[in-house]
Amino acid sequence: MATASHTVVKDEAAVPVAMPPLKKKPYPFWLGGVAATIAASITHPLDLTKVRLQATGDKKMIASLRKTVATGGYRGLFDGISGTWMRQMSYSVCRFWAYDESKKMIGAGPNAPAWKLAAAGSMAGGIAGIVGNPGEIVMVRMQGDAAKPIEKRLNYKNCFDALFRMVREEGTSSLMRGVGPNVVRAVLMNASQLASYDFFKAELLKTSYFEDNIFCHTAASFAAGTVATTVCSPADVLKSRIMSASGAEGKSTMELIRRSLRTEGSMFMFKGWVPAWIRLQPTTMLIFITFEQLKNVVDWTRTLGESR
Repeated sequence: MATASHTVVKDEAAVPVAMPPLKKKPYPFWLGGVAATIAASITHPLDLTKVRLQATGDKKMIASLRKTVATGGYRGLFDGISGTWMRQMSYSVCRFWAYDESKKMIGAGPNAPAWKLAAAGSMAGGIAGIVGNPGEIVMVRMQGDAAKPIEKRLNYKNCFDALFRMVREEGTSSLMRGVGPNVVRAVLMNASQLASYDFFKAELLKTSYFEDNIFCHTAASFAAGTVATTVCSPADVLKSRIMSASGAEGKSTMELIRRSLRTEGSMFMFKGWVPAWIRLQPTTMLIFITFEQLKNVVDWTRTLGESR
C-alpha cells in the first residue's frame, strides 16, 4: 500500500532587519551666512562704534554713539549697513561652508577634541579671510567715513559704488589691502568662535542640565563670544586701522604698528575691547541661536515634504 508523502512547511517567523540610519542631508551652505547677516544687522550700531573707536580719535563708547547721533541722527547708527551685508554674504557664507568641509576633511565629529575643531576653524578662517577681504574693506570704510573730517571723507553711495570706486581710483590691488591682518584675524575668530561654540555645546550636552535646545545654544554662544573677543582684539584693531586708511598712509603695516606703539603704548592692541565684547557677544549669540533655529526650519520643511 502506498504511503502518502506529506511535506510540512514551517512558516519562519519574520525577523526584523535593522536598517542602517539614513544619512542626514547637509544643510544649505548659505545658512550660516544668512544667520550672520541677520545678527550683524541687529548689532550694526555697536559694530559701527567699535570701528570708529579703533580707527578714529573717538575715546569712549557712549561719547562716540552720541557723536554719531548728533552728526547723522538715529539713521547715522546704520551708516554703512550695505557694506555690512556685503561682508557677511561673502565672508560668513564662506566661513560656515569651509568650516563644515574642513571638519569632514580632518574627521572632526560631534565630540571631537578642541584642537581638531580649532584646526578646522583655522582652515575656514584662512579661506574666508581672503574671499571676504574686499567686503571687509568696504564695510570698514563705510562705517568709519562719517567720523572723518569732511575733506577726508570718501562718501561712498553704497557697497557696490565703494567697490567700483576702489578699483577705479586705487587699482585692483586695493581690494587686498590689509589682507594679512584680516586673514590672521579671521583664523583667530573662527578658531575661537566657531570651534569654541561646538566645543562648549558638546560639553554642555554631556551634563544632565542641558538638552539640545535654545538654552544650551545660548550658554555655549555666550562662552564662545567672550573667548573670541579676547583672542581677536589685537588683529581686529590692526585690521581696522589699516583698512580705514587710504593712500600711502595705510600701505606699511609695520610703520602703522610702530607709530601706534610710540603714541599710545602696547595697550592700543586692546583698544575698543569693551565695545567689541558688547558687540561680539550679542552678535555671536544671535548668529548661533539664529543658525540653530534656521536648521530647525530646514528640518521641518524637509519632514513636511517627506510626509506628502
